[in-house]
Amino acid sequence: MRVIIIDDEPLARSLLAELLSDEKDIEIVAECGDGFEGLKAIQEFQPDLIFLDIQMPKITGFELLELLNDPPAVIFTTAYDEFALKAFEVNALDYLMKPVSPERMSKALDKVRSNGNKNIRELMQHGAVAAQLPEQTQRVVVKDNGQIRIIPLDELLYLEAADDYVKIHTKDRYYLKHQTMANFENQLPAHRFIRIHRSYLVNVQHINKVELYEKEQYCVILRNNVKLPVSRSGYAKLKAGLGI
Repeated sequence: MRVIIIDDEPLARSLLAELLSDEKDIEIVAECGDGFEGLKAIQEFQPDLIFLDIQMPKITGFELLELLNDPPAVIFTTAYDEFALKAFEVNALDYLMKPVSPERMSKALDKVRSNGNKNIRELMQHGAVAAQLPEQTQRVVVKDNGQIRIIPLDELLYLEAADDYVKIHTKDRYYLKHQTMANFENQLPAHRFIRIHRSYLVNVQHINKVELYEKEQYCVILRNNVKLPVSRSGYAKLKAGLGI
């Protein structure tokens, strides 16, 4: 197995590499100190397995996974048990609590050898959402022409379903992300983002007015004059959210 270690702590990377050195079927192809480096290394080396720290500067381990269309097998590493427990509400692969013991490493590797990456997408859609770190609740991370862009929530106007992707609309342009609307609805703060239609999730801070445009059919008009349809259920959510 081709392996990449992604952790912002040099000592943690060194200890993981030492534990893996006796595994005859493992080749460490890269060691990375943050999520940006990790993303580039994954794209370059196409590893079978990554050891991924959850809480890192720049972007978190969960945000890194969100940027991958076809994630490799993952073993999370963390010093914070609260995140690990939340992350594995879905019993997908495994996580290692720091400091990692040889016995625990052996069990995690056996699990990966047995399961591969078949449950990574399920982990992405359920476990990672349940275990957001505080910084994730204030931003969305997207990949744009090979670059990573961190978008503060204040800059998000609305989100639009687009087949297997979501269009993330800002003032100047939109970004595509391979994620579901339901995932965003669960992830974004409910008091700021309301699902007004099965295809639209709107930032209420950018709503200028709500208008009736047909019998019992409403639309919202944003401050930039974009009009978005509102379904019946969406209108009920909107009224409750706006207190009208």
